[in-house]
Amino acid sequence: MNASAHVLPPVCIIGNGLIGGSLMRDLAKKGERVYGYTHSNAGARQAVADGFDVVTDLAALLARAEQDHALIVIAVPFDVVAEILDAIAEHAPSCGITDVVSVKGPVSAIVEKHGMLERYVGGHPMAGTESSGWGASHEGLFERAAWVVTYDYAVAADRVPEGWATLFTQVCRMASLVGAEAVPVSAAKHDEAVARVSHLPHVIAEGLSIVGDRGSTLAQSLAAGSFKGATRVAATQPSLVRNMCETNAEQLVGVLDEFIALLEEARDGLGAERPDMQHLAEAGHRAHTRMAARSGARRESVSPVRISSRPVMRVHPGGPGWVKQLQQIEAVGGRVEVF
Repeated sequence: MNASAHVLPPVCIIGNGLIGGSLMRDLAKKGERVYGYTHSNAGARQAVADGFDVVTDLAALLARAEQDHALIVIAVPFDVVAEILDAIAEHAPSCGITDVVSVKGPVSAIVEKHGMLERYVGGHPMAGTESSGWGASHEGLFERAAWVVTYDYAVAADRVPEGWATLFTQVCRMASLVGAEAVPVSAAKHDEAVARVSHLPHVIAEGLSIVGDRGSTLAQSLAAGSFKGATRVAATQPSLVRNMCETNAEQLVGVLDEFIALLEEARDGLGAERPDMQHLAEAGHRAHTRMAARSGARRESVSPVRISSRPVMRVHPGGPGWVKQLQQIEAVGGRVEVF
């Protein structure tokens, strides 16, 4: 593929685990120029053996990214983000930056502290498995997944710089290239939402695994699909779970309070003289039905389009009223396509 045929500038992925590695695989399959960094010598050797351009020298990689005017993707745990931004500031001071970290407010705060908001667009693909590392990465991980793209900077700015609008476009196009659907979301609303649908499930899975394990061999031998499905993410490395939940603790505690109240209601009903959990069973079933209905939409390239309950709207970053359009799309949980 010649340079003029590329959709994106060269993409430099820092961190080649499940998410970063899968992104690298998908972009390479699409013919985009992509290279990356991992701190793991074994991971780098495995990636190179698989035919990918991955190194363990971060400074050299970032110098290359600066020369290429690359798009940098930060795909490391939250507790390493500040260190990576320090290196970017030193070795790639003009590159656009995005990330795939599971919280957005705390990452944005670190980016702001580094004075990099003007060249940062946050991201978070809502995809993954309980596995980690390059060996867990694979093509197609992001197919039909929502890919959060934050736009807080555009809302706060008196005038959105052309370079930031271009970066926003690049991040949305990258998501589309790997089969995902770009969803404009403010950082605070993102963190509250993922506390409900991503981080709380990890807390529940850990607790449920402990309760099941206390049932000893008999409980384990009887465990079927409902238990295995509900505890699947407890197989995630504890350090990754801690990174997700502890960095979003404020939002997660509020959601936990909601969940605990529901458990207490169920406990009171089941502990009554005539055991009863009708309200929880019926309310939960209705909620599940609503959520399942909302998840049935497909991407389309016309504007605006509504299939099921997920609208898709085409937006021209930098054009008249485009930030207000993003706010409208966010309000209905819609998808954005850029042109």
